[in-house]
This record gives sequence, structure tokens and C-alpha cells, in this order.
Amino acid sequence: MNIGILGSGDVAKSLAGGFLKHGHDVTLGTRSPDKFAEWIVRNPTARIGGFADAAKIAELVVLAVKGKAAADVLRLAGPANFAGKPVIDVTNPIADAPPVNGVLKFYTSLDESQMERLQREFAGTRFVKAFNSVGSAYMVNPQFKGGKPSMFICGNDDAAKQIVAGILDQFGWETADMGKAEAARAIEPLCMLWCIPGFLRNDWGAHAFKLLT
Repeated sequence: MNIGILGSGDVAKSLAGGFLKHGHDVTLGTRSPDKFAEWIVRNPTARIGGFADAAKIAELVVLAVKGKAAADVLRLAGPANFAGKPVIDVTNPIADAPPVNGVLKFYTSLDESQMERLQREFAGTRFVKAFNSVGSAYMVNPQFKGGKPSMFICGNDDAAKQIVAGILDQFGWETADMGKAEAARAIEPLCMLWCIPGFLRNDWGAHAFKLLT
């Protein structure tokens, strides 16, 4: 597939590397091409462009930016360029405040998630929440002693979720589909839970969630 990744940070780079590893074509959309100077040397088949360039060429878009920047980045990418396409929403609504006893502060509430806000503004977009509940180092083909981890996803479009489930299978995850966009109210706070060991004990190591049935 042609993948357009919006973002310049570690998450964008990690996912871009994963898509390249599994044979996809990748275009990275960014306002800061210089951030990829070293990365592109190691990944010469990837393309670098603006947000609109990445969204327009893509069959699947990945939104991998800070939560507060998400809506602005999508506006810059141009809604017409990703209308009707699956968009993996990797973002978390992390507020500009220090964690309290290891717990991050969100600028959303349990009655409205980040993805619901984006879905409301960009109504024609097929958002799927995924990859928000694990560190960037473990997003692609993670190896855990407990076996294959679970990635919780949600979204209003079943066909888009099936496409994302296929990507997750390639990337070494079991997909746990939690339903419609409202489920992001529960999935996004998993970011808080994943980060607590890091903030409390500087343990940013290999851990992920597993749904047992």
C-alpha cells in the first residue's frame, strides 16, 4: 500500500520503518524535513514531503503527531486529500502539565475522546484508533516473553478497521476491536497506564497489554 505518515517524531519514524520493512511505500509529511536527515540515509526508499503531499498520495494515512497538533495538521494536509481513506489515529490528548504520581493529565474527559473530536470535525474520514498504547520502540514486531500482545482499536468504519487489523497482523499484534469511536474514551487512557512505570521507576522497557479470553 501507499502509506502517508503525518509527523516527524519517534512514533512517525518507527511506524515508517515498520511499513518499509513489510514492503509498503511510505511518504512522510512534515514541516521539518531536516528532522529526517539521518533517518532517510538509512531508509532511502521513503519520500519526504509536506502534509498535503503525504495525504494525497496515500491509500492509508497515519496521524502520528502530538495530540494538540492533530487537528491543525489534518487541516494543513487538506481534508479532500484524505476524505474516504482510512486514517490511523495514533495520537493521545496529553496536556501540557507534569504527571501526578506517574499519571499523565489529559485535556479530554471520559465523556469525549480525542478521536471523537477529530471524527466530528473531519466527518468524512475513516478514523481508526491504534498504536496509542505502547512506546514507539515496541510498535513493530515486538517480542515479549508473554507472547503476542494485544492492540486495542476502535472506529466507526468496519472496512477501515479490517485494513488496520491486517497491518497489525504484519506488525506482530493481535487485534482487539472495541467497537465504535466512543471506545476511544477507554483506549486513549491506556497511554496513561503504559507510562506509569516509566515515570515512577524509569522503566520504559518491554511491556504491553494482553487481552485474555
